[in-house]
Amino acid sequence: MEPPELPLEWVDKIPYALAMTLRKILFLFTLVAILAFLPMQVKAQNVNFIKIIDGDSLLVEAGGRSLEVRLIGVDAPEFRQEYGREAKEFSLRFCFGQKLRLEFDKDLLDRYGRVLAYVYKGDEMLNQAIIKAGLAIAVNVKPNSRYYSRFKATEKQARKNKHGFWLKGGLDMTPAQWRRKNKKRK
Repeated sequence: MEPPELPLEWVDKIPYALAMTLRKILFLFTLVAILAFLPMQVKAQNVNFIKIIDGDSLLVEAGGRSLEVRLIGVDAPEFRQEYGREAKEFSLRFCFGQKLRLEFDKDLLDRYGRVLAYVYKGDEMLNQAIIKAGLAIAVNVKPNSRYYSRFKATEKQARKNKHGFWLKGGLDMTPAQWRRKNKKRK
């Protein structure tokens, strides 16, 4: 008994369908691999320090342009707020004359157009150092929360050791509360 004959159009369609299925599977696999790898990439840039704006903001030079940088995960007292001068002076001592490295998280800019970054001098991070000194509080501004738990633990230790404003039990108002109360008049 002979096998039944298959129409020739099936022969032509099977390899094409198989090839398209394999192509789709390969595309999906590649897409999943890329998406899984992206969050693990840490983007960073070396910059030159220009000046301190306040405890949690500074001006740097990168590629011939000046950029205003806002520290991720910290909120330092405003310049006219209690401990505001100390926070600004701390950041100045940390950055002055240094080559700095900016490490970025998920959102690169805040709503004011400032670059959001973790700022390093060598292996030391300014964001964590100013919290450790008791001159800033840890804040979680999602989605940029890579080091939030580390910052919160550092804040707890600064409070326990009575560093900076924790010596007197903390600030009378958080920097956010102070800004709301002292809005700039236009």
